[in-house]
Amino acid sequence: MGKLDSDRAAHIAEALTMLVPKLRRRLRERASIGDFAPSHIAVLVRLEREGPATASQLAAAEGMRPQSMSAIVTALLGEDMIEAKPDPADGRQTILSITPGCRKQIVAARAARADWLSQTIRAKLSAAEQKQLDGCIHLLKRLADE
Repeated sequence: MGKLDSDRAAHIAEALTMLVPKLRRRLRERASIGDFAPSHIAVLVRLEREGPATASQLAAAEGMRPQSMSAIVTALLGEDMIEAKPDPADGRQTILSITPGCRKQIVAARAARADWLSQTIRAKLSAAEQKQLDGCIHLLKRLADE
């Protein structure tokens, strides 16, 4: 890779580093699951996508101490966002899952964000720009998947 390619890669990296969080904030402004900390939202989304889990499994998956996860679980139980049931295979364990009401909120928030982004793309980008942006999606996926 030559110096020009290296400079271009550095420029792109810096631009993406600044742009991605800004886009995430804009999406979050359009619809959220609730007034929760990012760590709470991460747990809810993980349970929604990956299914029920124990608090220990969630702590390991989120890279946090079990005590920290316990505080999150307590808060989410108090808000009726998750429910706890005994593990049928091991009664000493508790299985956590999102409630039907939480699932509805997640689906509605996701739809609102997608709708806002779709409308913004149509309003701000020409057909040619939309096609160009569409062509970048697979490249961004490759970056995200490493």
